[in-house]
Amino acid sequence: MIILGSTSEVAQAFVEKALNAGEKFEKIYFFTSNKEITERFAKHIDVKYLQQSEVIELDITKEINYNVFDKIDSNLLFCATGYLGKGTEEGLYDNANTERIIDINFAKLVPVINYFAQKFEGKREGTIIGLSSVAGDRGRQSNFIYGSSKAAFTAYLSGLRNYLFSKKVHVMTVKPGFMETKMTEGLPLNPKLTAKPKQAAECIYKAYKKQKNVVYVLPIWRIIMLIIQHIPEFIFKKLKL
Repeated sequence: MIILGSTSEVAQAFVEKALNAGEKFEKIYFFTSNKEITERFAKHIDVKYLQQSEVIELDITKEINYNVFDKIDSNLLFCATGYLGKGTEEGLYDNANTERIIDINFAKLVPVINYFAQKFEGKREGTIIGLSSVAGDRGRQSNFIYGSSKAAFTAYLSGLRNYLFSKKVHVMTVKPGFMETKMTEGLPLNPKLTAKPKQAAECIYKAYKKQKNVVYVLPIWRIIMLIIQHIPEFIFKKLKL
């Protein structure tokens, strides 16, 4: 298994869920921008599950040497890479903030996924799970830079799913909604609309086994975003969402 964004609480919860469910992996490859944190988790699963892993430092905002990945053999990729950045009020005209959001959530992430997608296509097997966001379902003034990067990622996963279907590779898009993670720490989240990492991992794992295409971790978000998507633009543009 390949994990992109290995410090993500959801990614780590998914790894543990899969191992608790009896999944066997020759090796788990943890790609991370923070080796110290990821190595602690790798040691944890080694002790608890006797699971072999390898931690590989990866900063997708920098130039990547893809030759380093040639030895990696896997048929499951879980991508939890993401960056929320500053909100609209403080971050809209901060170009460094905007570029980082777009790079991490989409522009620099897609080539990495494509690299492994090509390997899966060559073997004619595999699953790619990508964590996108409900924020990408419609641009809203509160976070539309982040939302637009996730909208692009959602569209990419949709196209990749369409392209790889005939090649026997499945692509699943996950839209978690509000998540209780380090990235959202301090934000005023409604507990009824917020999922915990273990809860998300349970949902994602079940959907993975059933080869679902698009998954909302909390079903209520599918309804909420359907309503938001269908608000007429002449009304929507006046709302503060």
